[in-house]
Amino acid sequence: MKAVFINGKEDIELRDVETLNSHEDDTKVLIEVKYVGICGSDLHYLAEGASGPAVIREPLTPGHELSGILLEDMEYQGETLPKGTKVTVHPATYGEKIERLPSNPEVWPNGAYLGSARYLPHQQGAMVEKMLVDKSQILALPDKVSLKLGALAEPLSVGMHAINLAGGVKDKSVLVSGAGPIGLLAAGAAYTLGAKSVTITDMLEEPLSRAKDMGDIKTLNIKENDVPEDQYDVILECSGATPAISTAFKAVNIGGVIIQVGNLQDKAAPINLSPINIKQATYRGCYRFNSEIEDALKVLEKNEKIGNVVTQTYHIEAYKEAFEVAANSRLSSKVMIAF
Repeated sequence: MKAVFINGKEDIELRDVETLNSHEDDTKVLIEVKYVGICGSDLHYLAEGASGPAVIREPLTPGHELSGILLEDMEYQGETLPKGTKVTVHPATYGEKIERLPSNPEVWPNGAYLGSARYLPHQQGAMVEKMLVDKSQILALPDKVSLKLGALAEPLSVGMHAINLAGGVKDKSVLVSGAGPIGLLAAGAAYTLGAKSVTITDMLEEPLSRAKDMGDIKTLNIKENDVPEDQYDVILECSGATPAISTAFKAVNIGGVIIQVGNLQDKAAPINLSPINIKQATYRGCYRFNSEIEDALKVLEKNEKIGNVVTQTYHIEAYKEAFEVAANSRLSSKVMIAF
């Protein structure tokens, strides 16, 4: 059985691992992986040997955006899912609830996430031909959602979580800052969920051009044009670039909401927050997602154009080329590994 391993900075390999033929734990189910998306965190693990505070200390199989088929029957929401059912996986296992804090399990400490090096032993990911998954993490794909489309449920859920934190987008003017895969998916979700208008910004024309394939989404190249001020009810800041945050505070409408989706570097940086007072704007952080993956599947079912965020698909044997292309935003948006 083939699996990809990142051993450290600039050290990646495909090797054989022990085949999973059976298991004794009835809380888990065996699946055959069909598609895995390459995430920004996977790219950081390979380029730097770390993704934020998560440092590779032992070989790590990456991958938390996946779809596959059941290799055995399982009980699911009161019914039996037969062998061969198309599924995706919620990659999180939640950690320790802190009673005095709000119930936000996505940020509870000591949780696990597929393909994460944050803790030891590392939580091995989905870039492997077969894997055992806790039954509670399995979600059946709707009939209209293909296996390739189903592998987008996890990254789409990040944008869905941001939209929920903003109080929804229906009939609102939405700005998405940054046209990387998460930004494009967030824009596609906002369009599908009935936003009055959706605009996405970036410094590169190539990723902006891909937004037009996902719905009625306006594009704005910030190297050539200024972002309009006082125009947007909801801003989803997906770039993680500090100048973009200052721009967001100028662009947000009175009483508007800015959700910080893109991860920020852990260092001091100048940001102009002065409009937050006179606009009574809200600025809120966002991390992963909770149960939004269920809603993400409904959005994928409703708008299959979101699948156009996938620009390349490589067989597992071409894993090196897949990672190289995924690291180049001019060439790619979401790159998939297929088995």
